Amino acid sequence: MSDALREPRIHPGRPPDPDGREIAREPNAIKRFLRVLGPGLVTGASDDDPSGIGTYAQAGAQFGFLTLWATIAMLPMMIAVQYMCAKIGLVTGRGLSGVIRRRYHAAVLYPVVLGLVVANTVNAGADIAAIAAALNLVVPLPPAMFIVPVTLGILALQVLGSYALIARIFKWLALALLAYIGAALLARPNLGSVLAGTLLPTIRLDPAYLGILVALLGTTISPYLFFWQAGQEVEEEIGIGRRLLWQREGATSGELHFALVDTVGGMVLSEVVAYFIILATGATLFAAGHHQVTSATDAAQALRPIAGDLASLLLAVGLAGAGILAVPILTGSAAYGVSEAFGWRFGLDRAPARAPQFYGVIVAGTLVAMVISLVANNPMGALVVAAVINGLLAPPILILVMLICRDRTVMGRRTNGRLLNVVGWATTLLMSLAALALIATTVMG
Repeated sequence: MSDALREPRIHPGRPPDPDGREIAREPNAIKRFLRVLGPGLVTGASDDDPSGIGTYAQAGAQFGFLTLWATIAMLPMMIAVQYMCAKIGLVTGRGLSGVIRRRYHAAVLYPVVLGLVVANTVNAGADIAAIAAALNLVVPLPPAMFIVPVTLGILALQVLGSYALIARIFKWLALALLAYIGAALLARPNLGSVLAGTLLPTIRLDPAYLGILVALLGTTISPYLFFWQAGQEVEEEIGIGRRLLWQREGATSGELHFALVDTVGGMVLSEVVAYFIILATGATLFAAGHHQVTSATDAAQALRPIAGDLASLLLAVGLAGAGILAVPILTGSAAYGVSEAFGWRFGLDRAPARAPQFYGVIVAGTLVAMVISLVANNPMGALVVAAVINGLLAPPILILVMLICRDRTVMGRRTNGRLLNVVGWATTLLMSLAALALIATTVMG
C-alpha cells in the first residue's frame, strides 16, 4: 500500500517532545496553559487582520450592540474547524495541501490553491495599505511613505529570521490586539445594552443586517487559516527534530490535547477582540449617528472626537500590529499551499537556499501585495474581491477537511468523534449558505 493510504502510526524511533514532557509536569495551571500556546494562538490572532477589523467596526457602527451575540455563536465553529486542521497536520505529518494532493485528484487541488493565492495576495495588499494608514494616525507622514519600508521589514523577518524568532515575534504581536479591549472600555458602553446584545440573539430579515452577519462569518472562518494552522503544526514538529515524514506521522493523546487547548486559546482571543471592536464602535460611532465605516482606519479616526485621543490611538496601534501579523501569515499560508501542491520543499525552519520555491512564493506574493497597496485607489474594493474568493473557497475546503477527518486511511484512529462531526458539518452548511448569500449580495451590489 502506498504511503498516501497507509494508516499513520507513531514510529517507536521518533524523537520525543521534550517541551511536552515539561509542560505536562508543570504544576501551575496558568503557566502550563501559557506554555501550550503556539500555532493556535498565532492563527487566532491573525484572523483579526485589518479586513476583519474593518468588518467588526462596520457591524458596531451600523447596528450598535445587536451583533455581539454572533461572536459567541461563531466561537465553537472556529474551534472545531481549526482543531481539525491542526489534527490533520499532527497526525499525517503534512500540511493540508499535501494531504489533499495525496488523497484527491489534481483537478480538486489546483483550483483551491490558485484561489488561495489570489485571495491571500489581494488581502495582503489591502492589509499593507491599512498598516500604512494606521501608522499615519500615529506619525503624521503620508501613508504611501510607510508602504515600502513595512513591506521590506516583513520580508526580512520571513526570509532572514529563524522559525523560533518568527514564532516569538508573532506571539508578541498577538498582544497588540488587546488594545481593542482598552478602546472599548474607554468608550464607556451602557452595560444593560451590552448584556442584551450579548445574550439575546437578534435576527432581522433586512438585507443590511443579514449582509453584515454573512460578512462576520466570512471574515472569521477564512481558508488561509486552515492552511496556516496545519502547516504550523508541521513546523512545530520539525522544530523538535522530527524532520522526516515517518517521524511526524501519528499523534499521541497528549499532543492532540495540547493542540486543542492551544486552538481554544487562540480562537477565544480572536473572538474576544472581535467582540470588543464591535463594542467600542457600537458605544461610540453608532451612538453618535456615524453609521458608515469604510475601513478600520476610518473607525480609529472617527473614535477620536467621541472617545478621545487615547481610544483612537489604541485602535490604530492594534490595527498596525494586526496587519504586521497578518501579512506574513497570508503570504506564508499561500506558500505552504503551493509548495505542497507541487511537492516542493517548504518551511520557515529551512534556509531559503534549501526551500527556494517556498520562499519565492512568499517574496513574489509580498511584492505583488505591495504593488497593490501602492496603486489601489480603493483598498476596500480589493478586500471585497478577496472576501468573495474566500467565501467561495471556504465551503469546498471545509468539505475536504471533513472528509479527510473521517478517513481512517488518512487519520487512523484519530478520526472525528460525534461532537466534532456535528459542529464541523453544521459549520460547512452554514458557510455554504453564507457563500450563496455573498454571491447574491455581491451581484446586487
